[in-house]
Amino acid sequence: MEEAKKSVGKVALVTGSGSGIGRATAIAFAREGANVVLASSSEKNNRETARMIEEVGGQALVVACNVASAEDVRLALNKTVETFGRLDFAFNNAGSEQTPAATADITEEEWDRIVNVSLRGVFLCMKYEIPLLLKQGGGAIVNVSSGAGVRGIKGVAAYVAAKHGVIGLTKSAALDYATSNIRINVVCPGIIDTPMMGRFTGGTPEGRLDAIAQEPIGRVGSPEEIASAVIWLCSDAPSFMIGHAMVIDGGQTI
Repeated sequence: MEEAKKSVGKVALVTGSGSGIGRATAIAFAREGANVVLASSSEKNNRETARMIEEVGGQALVVACNVASAEDVRLALNKTVETFGRLDFAFNNAGSEQTPAATADITEEEWDRIVNVSLRGVFLCMKYEIPLLLKQGGGAIVNVSSGAGVRGIKGVAAYVAAKHGVIGLTKSAALDYATSNIRINVVCPGIIDTPMMGRFTGGTPEGRLDAIAQEPIGRVGSPEEIASAVIWLCSDAPSFMIGHAMVIDGGQTI
Protein backbone atom coordinates (compact mmCIF):
# COMPACT_ATOMS: atom_id res chain seq x y z
CA MET A 1 0.00 0.00 0.00
CA GLU A 2 1.56 3.26 -1.15
CA GLU A 3 0.44 5.33 1.83
CA ALA A 4 1.69 2.74 4.34
CA LYS A 5 5.28 3.30 3.22
CA LYS A 6 5.19 6.78 4.71
CA SER A 7 4.93 5.34 8.24
CA VAL A 8 7.49 2.55 7.99
CA GLY A 9 10.03 3.07 10.76
CA LYS A 10 7.84 5.61 12.53
CA VAL A 11 6.70 5.08 16.11
CA ALA A 12 3.22 5.78 17.47
CA LEU A 13 2.17 5.80 21.12
CA VAL A 14 -1.50 5.07 21.86
CA THR A 15 -2.96 5.41 25.36
CA GLY A 16 -6.16 3.60 26.28
CA SER A 17 -5.16 1.01 23.67
CA GLY A 18 -6.90 -1.95 25.29
CA SER A 19 -10.27 -1.50 23.59
CA GLY A 20 -12.54 0.70 21.51
CA ILE A 21 -11.11 3.73 19.73
CA GLY A 22 -7.63 3.19 21.17
CA ARG A 23 -7.46 -0.40 19.92
CA ALA A 24 -8.80 0.51 16.47
CA THR A 25 -6.31 3.36 16.13
CA ALA A 26 -3.36 1.23 17.28
CA ILE A 27 -4.23 -1.35 14.63
CA ALA A 28 -4.63 1.41 12.03
CA PHE A 29 -1.16 2.76 12.83
CA ALA A 30 0.24 -0.75 12.45
CA ARG A 31 -1.45 -1.15 9.08
CA GLU A 32 0.24 2.09 8.03
CA GLY A 33 3.62 0.56 8.84
CA ALA A 34 4.31 2.21 12.21
CA ASN A 35 5.66 0.46 15.28
CA VAL A 36 3.04 0.91 17.99
CA VAL A 37 3.43 1.42 21.73
CA LEU A 38 0.33 0.23 23.57
CA ALA A 39 -0.06 2.11 26.85
CA SER A 40 -2.98 0.94 28.96
CA SER A 41 -3.89 0.10 32.54
CA SER A 42 -5.48 -3.18 31.41
CA GLU A 43 -2.71 -5.69 30.68
CA LYS A 44 -5.09 -8.40 29.46
CA ASN A 45 -6.86 -6.15 26.96
CA ASN A 46 -3.58 -4.55 25.91
CA ARG A 47 -2.05 -7.92 25.09
CA GLU A 48 -5.09 -8.77 23.00
CA THR A 49 -4.55 -5.57 21.03
CA ALA A 50 -0.89 -6.56 20.56
CA ARG A 51 -1.99 -9.96 19.24
CA MET A 52 -4.29 -8.27 16.74
CA ILE A 53 -1.46 -6.00 15.59
CA GLU A 54 0.82 -8.98 15.09
CA GLU A 55 -1.91 -10.61 12.99
CA VAL A 56 -1.70 -7.72 10.51
CA GLY A 57 2.09 -7.95 10.42
CA GLY A 58 2.81 -5.10 12.82
CA GLN A 59 5.08 -4.76 15.83
CA ALA A 60 3.78 -3.64 19.23
CA LEU A 61 5.31 -2.82 22.59
CA VAL A 62 2.98 -3.36 25.57
CA VAL A 63 3.47 -1.06 28.55
CA ALA A 64 1.38 -0.70 31.70
CA CYS A 65 0.37 2.92 32.12
CA ASN A 66 -2.06 4.84 34.29
CA VAL A 67 -2.04 8.21 32.53
CA ALA A 68 -2.91 10.02 35.76
CA SER A 69 0.51 8.98 37.10
CA ALA A 70 3.48 11.05 35.95
CA GLU A 71 5.80 8.19 36.83
CA ASP A 72 3.84 5.72 34.69
CA VAL A 73 3.84 8.11 31.74
CA ARG A 74 7.59 8.75 32.03
CA LEU A 75 8.33 5.03 32.24
CA ALA A 76 6.13 4.28 29.21
CA LEU A 77 7.95 6.89 27.14
CA ASN A 78 11.35 5.73 28.38
CA LYS A 79 10.49 2.19 27.25
CA THR A 80 9.35 3.59 23.91
CA VAL A 81 12.71 5.21 23.28
CA GLU A 82 14.67 2.23 24.65
CA THR A 83 12.82 -0.12 22.30
CA PHE A 84 12.33 1.91 19.14
CA GLY A 85 14.72 4.84 19.55
CA ARG A 86 12.19 7.55 18.76
CA LEU A 87 8.63 8.88 18.97
CA ASP A 88 6.79 10.33 15.97
CA PHE A 89 3.08 10.22 16.80
CA ALA A 90 1.02 10.19 19.98
CA PHE A 91 -2.67 9.50 20.36
CA ASN A 92 -3.69 10.52 23.88
CA ASN A 93 -6.93 8.62 24.08
CA ALA A 94 -7.27 7.26 27.63
CA GLY A 95 -10.33 8.49 29.48
CA SER A 96 -13.13 7.47 31.79
CA GLU A 97 -16.87 8.03 31.84
CA GLN A 98 -18.65 9.60 34.78
CA THR A 99 -21.28 7.98 36.96
CA PRO A 100 -24.34 10.16 36.13
CA ALA A 101 -25.25 12.66 38.85
CA ALA A 102 -26.47 16.23 39.12
CA THR A 103 -23.64 18.69 39.66
CA ALA A 104 -24.14 19.19 43.40
CA ASP A 105 -24.35 15.43 43.88
CA ILE A 106 -20.98 14.66 42.27
CA THR A 107 -18.59 13.54 44.97
CA GLU A 108 -15.20 15.17 45.19
CA GLU A 109 -13.63 11.75 44.66
CA GLU A 110 -15.59 11.23 41.44
CA TRP A 111 -14.67 14.72 40.20
CA ASP A 112 -10.98 14.06 40.86
CA ARG A 113 -11.12 10.63 39.19
CA ILE A 114 -12.63 11.98 35.99
CA VAL A 115 -10.41 15.04 35.76
CA ASN A 116 -7.26 13.09 36.67
CA VAL A 117 -7.69 10.60 33.85
CA SER A 118 -9.38 12.62 31.13
CA LEU A 119 -7.63 15.99 31.55
CA ARG A 120 -4.57 15.62 33.78
CA GLY A 121 -3.70 12.45 31.85
CA VAL A 122 -3.65 14.31 28.54
CA PHE A 123 -1.50 17.05 30.07
CA LEU A 124 1.00 14.57 31.53
CA CYS A 125 1.26 12.68 28.26
CA MET A 126 1.96 15.85 26.29
CA LYS A 127 4.38 17.11 28.94
CA TYR A 128 6.61 14.08 28.42
CA GLU A 129 5.90 13.40 24.73
CA ILE A 130 6.74 16.90 23.49
CA PRO A 131 10.42 16.88 24.54
CA LEU A 132 10.88 13.62 22.62
CA LEU A 133 9.24 15.11 19.53
CA LEU A 134 11.40 18.22 19.82
CA LYS A 135 14.50 16.02 19.97
CA GLN A 136 13.22 14.10 16.95
CA GLY A 137 12.65 17.33 15.00
CA GLY A 138 8.86 17.26 15.05
CA GLY A 139 5.84 15.02 14.99
CA ALA A 140 2.11 14.97 15.60
CA ILE A 141 -0.09 14.62 18.66
CA VAL A 142 -3.82 13.94 18.63
CA ASN A 143 -5.78 14.23 21.87
CA VAL A 144 -9.28 12.93 22.55
CA SER A 145 -12.11 15.15 23.70
CA SER A 146 -15.75 14.35 22.93
CA GLY A 147 -18.96 15.81 21.61
CA ALA A 148 -19.27 16.65 25.32
CA GLY A 149 -16.31 18.95 24.82
CA VAL A 150 -18.32 21.36 22.69
CA ARG A 151 -21.67 21.40 24.51
CA GLY A 152 -23.25 20.81 27.89
CA ILE A 153 -24.84 17.50 28.84
CA LYS A 154 -27.14 17.06 31.80
CA GLY A 155 -25.90 14.78 34.57
CA VAL A 156 -22.21 14.53 33.63
CA ALA A 157 -20.70 17.90 34.55
CA ALA A 158 -17.31 16.47 35.55
CA TYR A 159 -16.93 14.62 32.25
CA VAL A 160 -18.07 17.66 30.25
CA ALA A 161 -15.68 19.94 32.13
CA ALA A 162 -12.74 17.62 31.55
CA LYS A 163 -13.50 17.26 27.85
CA HIS A 164 -13.90 21.04 27.41
CA GLY A 165 -10.56 21.35 29.17
CA VAL A 166 -8.86 18.99 26.71
CA ILE A 167 -9.85 21.25 23.83
CA GLY A 168 -8.48 24.37 25.56
CA LEU A 169 -5.31 22.53 26.53
CA THR A 170 -4.84 21.33 22.95
CA LYS A 171 -5.31 24.79 21.46
CA SER A 172 -2.78 26.40 23.81
CA ALA A 173 -0.22 23.63 23.39
CA ALA A 174 -0.61 23.81 19.62
CA LEU A 175 0.32 27.49 19.71
CA ASP A 176 3.28 26.85 22.01
CA TYR A 177 4.87 24.48 19.48
CA ALA A 178 3.50 25.80 16.17
CA THR A 179 6.97 26.83 15.00
CA SER A 180 8.63 23.62 16.21
CA ASN A 181 7.18 21.28 13.58
CA ILE A 182 4.85 19.70 16.15
CA ARG A 183 1.19 19.64 15.17
CA ILE A 184 -1.29 19.13 18.01
CA ASN A 185 -4.99 18.61 17.29
CA VAL A 186 -7.96 17.01 19.02
CA VAL A 187 -10.80 14.72 17.92
CA CYS A 188 -14.29 14.97 19.43
CA PRO A 189 -16.13 11.68 18.87
CA GLY A 190 -19.87 11.40 19.14
CA ILE A 191 -21.59 8.16 20.20
CA ILE A 192 -19.20 5.41 19.15
CA ASP A 193 -19.79 1.65 19.35
CA THR A 194 -17.30 0.87 22.13
CA PRO A 195 -17.39 -0.87 25.52
CA MET A 196 -17.82 2.58 27.07
CA MET A 197 -21.00 3.08 25.04
CA GLY A 198 -22.22 -0.30 26.26
CA ARG A 199 -21.77 0.78 29.85
CA PHE A 200 -23.41 4.14 29.17
CA THR A 201 -26.49 2.56 27.58
CA GLY A 202 -26.77 -0.25 30.09
CA GLY A 203 -25.89 -2.82 27.43
CA THR A 204 -29.54 -3.30 26.46
CA PRO A 205 -31.17 -3.18 23.01
CA GLU A 206 -33.42 -0.38 24.29
CA GLY A 207 -30.40 1.61 25.47
CA ARG A 208 -28.72 1.15 22.10
CA LEU A 209 -31.81 2.36 20.28
CA ASP A 210 -31.90 5.43 22.52
CA ALA A 211 -28.28 6.16 21.60
CA ILE A 212 -28.98 5.73 17.89
CA ALA A 213 -31.94 8.11 18.19
CA GLN A 214 -29.54 10.86 19.29
CA GLU A 215 -27.57 10.63 16.05
CA PRO A 216 -29.01 12.47 13.01
CA ILE A 217 -27.13 10.08 10.75
CA GLY A 218 -29.29 7.26 12.12
CA ARG A 219 -26.54 5.08 13.56
CA VAL A 220 -23.68 5.18 16.04
CA GLY A 221 -20.11 5.56 14.82
CA SER A 222 -17.46 2.88 14.64
CA PRO A 223 -14.04 3.03 16.34
CA GLU A 224 -12.47 2.62 12.92
CA GLU A 225 -14.06 5.86 11.72
CA ILE A 226 -12.34 7.77 14.53
CA ALA A 227 -9.10 5.89 13.89
CA SER A 228 -9.06 6.97 10.25
CA ALA A 229 -9.34 10.61 11.33
CA VAL A 230 -6.46 10.22 13.77
CA ILE A 231 -4.26 8.63 11.10
CA TRP A 232 -5.06 11.50 8.74
CA LEU A 233 -4.24 14.10 11.40
CA CYS A 234 -0.87 12.43 11.93
CA SER A 235 -0.11 12.34 8.20
CA ASP A 236 1.46 15.10 6.13
CA ALA A 237 -1.89 15.94 4.51
CA PRO A 238 -3.16 18.41 7.17
CA SER A 239 0.23 20.12 7.56
CA PHE A 240 -1.42 23.56 7.96
CA MET A 241 -3.79 22.40 10.70
CA ILE A 242 -2.96 23.03 14.36
CA GLY A 243 -5.15 23.31 17.44
CA HIS A 244 -8.21 22.10 15.54
CA ALA A 245 -11.08 20.37 17.34
CA MET A 246 -12.39 17.88 14.80
CA VAL A 247 -15.95 16.89 15.68
CA ILE A 248 -16.89 13.44 14.35
CA ASP A 249 -20.37 12.80 15.67
CA GLY A 250 -22.83 12.02 12.89
CA GLY A 251 -24.33 15.51 13.16
CA GLN A 252 -25.22 15.27 16.84
CA THR A 253 -23.85 18.70 17.77
CA ILE A 254 -24.83 20.64 14.64
